[in-house]
Amino acid sequence: MGDFYQNGIITTLHNLKQRPLEAMEDELRKFSKTRPMALVLPSLFSELEGDALPNIVNELSKVDYLQEIVIGLDRADEDQYRRALEFFKPLKQNFKVLWNDGPRLRAIDQRLKDEGLSPMEAGKGRNVWFCLGYVLASGQSQSVALHDCDIVTYDRSLLARLIYPVANPSFNYEFCKGFYARVANGKIHGRVSRLLVTPLIRALKKTLGHYDYLDYIDSFRYPLAGEFSFRTDVITDIRIPSDWGLEIGVLSELNRNYANNRICQADIADTYDHKHQDLSAEDAEKGLSKMSIDISKALFRKLATNGVVFNSETFRSIKATYFRIALDFVETYYNDAVVNGLKLDIHSEERAVELFARNILEAGKRFLSNPMEKPFIPSWNRVTSAIPGILEDINAAVEADMADFQ
Repeated sequence: MGDFYQNGIITTLHNLKQRPLEAMEDELRKFSKTRPMALVLPSLFSELEGDALPNIVNELSKVDYLQEIVIGLDRADEDQYRRALEFFKPLKQNFKVLWNDGPRLRAIDQRLKDEGLSPMEAGKGRNVWFCLGYVLASGQSQSVALHDCDIVTYDRSLLARLIYPVANPSFNYEFCKGFYARVANGKIHGRVSRLLVTPLIRALKKTLGHYDYLDYIDSFRYPLAGEFSFRTDVITDIRIPSDWGLEIGVLSELNRNYANNRICQADIADTYDHKHQDLSAEDAEKGLSKMSIDISKALFRKLATNGVVFNSETFRSIKATYFRIALDFVETYYNDAVVNGLKLDIHSEERAVELFARNILEAGKRFLSNPMEKPFIPSWNRVTSAIPGILEDINAAVEADMADFQ
């Protein structure tokens, strides 16, 4: 059971009494009559063959307040797309599967490339971006939730608690970030959030001084959570990164576009576990190593837009300050684990801190060497201005794929 403490400048909606799911779903059904809801699921085909997604589909089949479910399918050939359509048939809602590697959506992507508007790299960010474009194109929903497809501890209460703040017509929230304790199988997980993001934010505060943006990011209990919800009008002008900076980038865009009282975070699960990335200490282009570089660059870019001037000496100071703060956090988390009867390997934790410290410097070098890097995917407002009718074309392509292969 969570406490009621409000930390930072973002409203926290706690799970104080384990409210019955049926009562919350009954309210959501009422909300759906005036504020239709959608769910976006960015998925790799390989996740259809895992343990998590079959259970997610089973749980979602019991949800009756969603207007539509939009599934973005990556890394799938034609046979795998057909199999995906069968896989998702147990869903009782109106669902659409975007075959991102199919010829119709590839042709649309080529039109975007010709205008310099296509996502720069494949990945979750690109998948989410196309799904959000389809949500705009379908025009059926006013509130949207998004969560990952590898949550092995999933039950439908997660969705209810996630979408409730933006679905309730009496609330004024435009965006809700989910949070949870990353504890599973007797261990504390979430290394990148615990050992990179939080100590790096504290180090940036110490070396650069006070910035409202740093207070804002530091207010989120789990800034890297892949679960969030929003009003549909958020989609039109948000720019999201195509790399591992997706979650930080989304929070940064909300900070740019909305007042803090229009943003909240909600406790959505008592336990949460999903697929874990390797540390990949030997390869900076994979796993948590690449993730730490992309996230660090996302923070540096945002601070630069706020007027911060970086140089090599600045990044060396940030790295040294981060390293000391992060090592202190290792002791804190170890003590927390012991009190709760959990395991935490100090050696592996400090190895992660050492890698993240090196990668903060690497991220700084890459930032200085390529200050004109454009990691953000253009907003849908810009895309529709450059290519009028593109949303209708996306809608038609998805409908045609579903009709031809279902």
